[in-house]
Amino acid sequence: MSNLPTDPRTDVPPAEPPNPAVGILPDEFLLSVRARRPEALIRLLLGLVMTGLTLLLAGTAPGTTSGLDADLAQGAGSAPHLLVDVARRATLLALVMVPVAFVARRFIRREARQVTAAAAAAVLAYPACAAFGLWAADIGDPLVACVFAFTAAARLTLRPRWRGPAAAVLVLHALVVLAAGDTAALGLVQTLLIGWTIGHGTAYAVAPHTHRPTGRHLFASLRQVGLAPARAYRQSPGTPLREERRRYLVHQEDSRPDLDVVVLDSHARASGFLRQAWQRIRVRTAPRGRGLQSIRTLLEHEALLSYAGQAAGVRTRRLLATAELGPDAALAVYEHLAGRRLDELADAELTDQLLSGIWVQVNLLHRREIAHRVLVPESVLVDSRGRVHLVDLERGEVAAGDLLLRIDIAQLLTTTALRTGPRRAVAAAIAALGPDRIGAAVPLLQPLALSRDTRAALKRHREQLRPADGSPAPAPAPVPELLTRIREEILRARPQADAEPLRLERLRTRTLVTVLGAAAAGYVLLLQLSAGSGNPFTVIDQAQPGWVALAALASAASYLAATMGFTGFVPERLKFGRAGLAQLAGSFVNLVSPSGLGGAALNVRFLQRAGIPAPQALSSVGVTQAIGLVLHTLLVVVFGALASTDHASPLPSSTVLTTCLLSAAVLAGTATAVPVVRRWLAARLRPLLAGVLPRLLDLLQNPAKLAMGVAGQLLISLASVACLYCCTRAFGLHPGFAAVAVANLVGVAVGSAIPTPGGVGGVEAALPLALERTAGIAENAAIAPVLLFRLLTFWLPVLPGWLAFLWLQRRKAI
Repeated sequence: MSNLPTDPRTDVPPAEPPNPAVGILPDEFLLSVRARRPEALIRLLLGLVMTGLTLLLAGTAPGTTSGLDADLAQGAGSAPHLLVDVARRATLLALVMVPVAFVARRFIRREARQVTAAAAAAVLAYPACAAFGLWAADIGDPLVACVFAFTAAARLTLRPRWRGPAAAVLVLHALVVLAAGDTAALGLVQTLLIGWTIGHGTAYAVAPHTHRPTGRHLFASLRQVGLAPARAYRQSPGTPLREERRRYLVHQEDSRPDLDVVVLDSHARASGFLRQAWQRIRVRTAPRGRGLQSIRTLLEHEALLSYAGQAAGVRTRRLLATAELGPDAALAVYEHLAGRRLDELADAELTDQLLSGIWVQVNLLHRREIAHRVLVPESVLVDSRGRVHLVDLERGEVAAGDLLLRIDIAQLLTTTALRTGPRRAVAAAIAALGPDRIGAAVPLLQPLALSRDTRAALKRHREQLRPADGSPAPAPAPVPELLTRIREEILRARPQADAEPLRLERLRTRTLVTVLGAAAAGYVLLLQLSAGSGNPFTVIDQAQPGWVALAALASAASYLAATMGFTGFVPERLKFGRAGLAQLAGSFVNLVSPSGLGGAALNVRFLQRAGIPAPQALSSVGVTQAIGLVLHTLLVVVFGALASTDHASPLPSSTVLTTCLLSAAVLAGTATAVPVVRRWLAARLRPLLAGVLPRLLDLLQNPAKLAMGVAGQLLISLASVACLYCCTRAFGLHPGFAAVAVANLVGVAVGSAIPTPGGVGGVEAALPLALERTAGIAENAAIAPVLLFRLLTFWLPVLPGWLAFLWLQRRKAI
C-alpha cells in the first residue's frame, strides 16, 4: 500500500498515478497536431452543388441572365469612368492586402503553419478558375477567387478582427467590377463559388494545424478556477469512446483532493462525423451527432448532464469547474473517483448484490427521464466499498423518451449478460425494476439498438462459441445467440411481453440502393424513349386489339403456370386457389422490392402460414427457383438453336461458348482452391443442399406433383414469350417466335439483374436491344411492343395483386 498522505475530508489516500511514464510535462502538447473539420467538408459539398446550380441557371435561363447583364452594362455606361477606374484599383489593392496582412501577422506571432492550408487554397484557386473559364466564358477575375479561397481556408469569418475588413473589401470590389462592367453577374457568382469550394476543400484535405494547448496551459486554466495543480498524469483512453476526451489525473498541492480532468477536443470529436451523420439518418435511435457543435456547446452539455445526474441522486463524479483551454479545447474538472470498471472485476466479485446496485443507479436516472446511452462496462465503476458509480453521463440525454430509456435497459441487460450469463442478468434486472419494465425492452434486444462496443463484444462472444477444431461454422443467425437467450429468459418471467423486434431503421441500405437504382434506370429509360421517333405511349393506341387481347390472355396464363410450378414442388397439400392468389399478390410485392425477391419471400410466408415449418418452406421455394433457373437456361439453348439465321445469330459461336465455359471452370477451380473461399462456400451451400435434396427426394415419390411443377415452370417462360410475341404482332411486326423467345428469355433475365423493383428500367432497356439483335427489329420500333408487354405483365397486375394481398392478409394466409 502506498504511503501517500491521506485527504482529511474523505479519509482516502490520494490516487497513485496510473503509470509514472505518462506524466505530463509543461511543454507537452495535449491535442493532436492536425484534425479535419467536418464543417469544411459540408461547405465543400455545398459549394459544388451551388456551382452546378449556377451552370444550370446559365444554360436554362439565358434570357434572364443576359437581361441582367444588359441592365448592368447600361448602368456602367452612365458612371464616371475615372471614378470607377480609381475605385477598381483601390479595392483590388485592398483585396490583396487582406491576406498579406494576415500572413504577416501569423509570421510575426510564429504561427506560420496555420496559414499553409490557406496559402495552398489561394494557389490552387487561380488555375481552377482559369480552367473553368475555358468551359464557361463568363467567368470573373481569378484573383477574386484566390482571395476568397484564402479567406475560406483561413476561416477569417470566425475571427472578429478580420471578419469585418475582409467582408467589406470583397463586397466593395464586387460592386465596383459590376459597375465597371468588367464581368457578368453570374460570372462573378461563379468566381466566388469556385473560391469558396477550393478554400473549404483544401481546408478539409490539408487538415490545418490547430492551436494546441500544453501542460503549462492546463495548469494555468486550473489555477484560474481556484485549484492548485501540482502534477498531472495521462490516463489510458480505454475505448474509442474516449478519443475526443483526454483524461488526466491531477495531484494538488497541500494535500488537497485529487482531480479527474477531462480535456474536450473540438476537432477529435468530429473525426467520425460522416459515420455519425449516416447513422442519424438511417437509425431512429442513433445518438445525436455533436460533430458540428462548438466547444462551448459541448461543455455546456457535459455540465448539464453532470448536474442532472447529481440532482437525480445517482452516484457519479461531481463536477467542480469548467474552463476553456484555447479556441479548440475546453476542460471539465471532477472530483477524483477511485474505482474499478466492470470489466476489471473478477467473476467472483460480480455478485447479485452488485448487479442490483447497478440497476438501482440506472433506475434513479430513468425516474428523472435521463438516458445514459452508453451503459457499457467502462461506464460502471465499483469503489473499494463495493458501491456502484455511473460515469460518462456526457453522452446521455435529458427529457428522454420512453424508447431511449428502454434502449438503456436493453443495453445494460446485454452488458451484464456478457459477464454473468442471461439468467443472472435478467433475474437481477427483474428484481430491481420489475417484469413489466424489463419485458418492455424485449423488442429492443437487437444489435442495431446497442452501442458499437457492445456489438463488437457480441461478435467476440459468438466467435468463442464456434467449433475449435477448425470446421466451418454455420452461417450466423440474424440475431446473435446471446440476445436470443436473454429474450427467452425475459419471456419466461413475462410471457405476455411483446417479442416482435421494433423496427429502428428509417432507411435501409438495401432501400437506398433500390431507390438509386430505380432513379438511374428511370433516367436511362427516359433517354431511350426520347431518342425514339414520336411518343411510344401514343403509339400504343394504334395496336391491333385482337393481338393485345391474346397478349393479355398469355399474361394471365402465366399466373396459372406460376401456381402449378409453385404447388408442384411442395410435397404437402396446398389449396390451389389460395396458392394462385399468393402468386398474384407477388406482382404487388415485387413493385416495392428487387425483381423476384419479394415474391419468393411471400411464398415462404405463405407456406409457413399453411403449417409447413420454416426450413421446409425455404427448401421448397429454393427447389422452385433452382428448377426454374435450369429450365430457363435450357429454353434459351433450345430456342437459340431454332431461331432464324436471317439476322445476326442470337447466340455466340460454339468457340466463344466453349471459351467462356472453360474460363468459368478455371476461375471456379481457382477460387475453390483458396481455403477461405472454400470454407465460405461450404458454409453457405451446405444448409441449402441439406434442405433442397431431401425435398427433391420427397417429390420423387410423387411423380404427378413433380411433373406439374416442371410443366408449370416451363409454362411460365413460354407464357411470357407468347405475350411478347403477341405484342410485337400487335404493331404489325412479323418476327419469328424462336427469335422473340431468345430475346425475351435473355432480355428479361439481364434486365431483372438490376436491383430495382420489378427490374424497372433494366428490362425496358434490355428487351429492345435483344429484339434488335435476335429478331432484326429496329430498336426504336421495338420500344412500343416492349412498353405494351411491360404494361400487361408488370403494371396492370399490381392492382389485382394488391387486392389479393389484402385478402390473404385478412385471412392470415400470409
